[in-house]
Amino acid sequence: MSLRLLRPLSISLALCTFALPALAQRVVEGDLQQQMSPAEFQAAGLDKLSAAELASLNRWLQGKVEAATTQAVAAVREEAREEGRQEVIVKNRGFADFGSNEPITATLQGEFSGFSQGRTYTLDNGQVWEQTDATRVSGVRKQSPKVSIRPGVMGVWYMKVEGSNTQPKVRRTK
Repeated sequence: MSLRLLRPLSISLALCTFALPALAQRVVEGDLQQQMSPAEFQAAGLDKLSAAELASLNRWLQGKVEAATTQAVAAVREEAREEGRQEVIVKNRGFADFGSNEPITATLQGEFSGFSQGRTYTLDNGQVWEQTDATRVSGVRKQSPKVSIRPGVMGVWYMKVEGSNTQPKVRRTK
């Protein structure tokens, strides 16, 4: 995972980790008498509780808030972790096998003038692919055609350019 990806993910996770408990504490800071107006406290019938009963209710409420906060922080962490994982998969697809058979679809930047071993193909998504086999197609001129790059077996990838049936082997270089 690149440092460029980790830094924003770490900052977001840290902010969520510290912000949620602080927010929850602000919501139920102090006991119920401090949180409610005297009219709300009386309307809820809490004025009838003894000091010990009120203290017990406040402890119970604090425990519920802490449990909910812990659960919310865990959910945010898991969501951030999954978002980071998905971003890594999308960004590094073609360098590693992530178990997906879905092709990478993009547009070739510039002019396509056929296939030839060693030729590189730059896509509009920033990926650069190099042809690794000796497949040749010449005499073709297409400006910014759509391409589909699909995984094969054992880490091999095949590129198909719109309007051509030839599919040479390629490997991602950038």
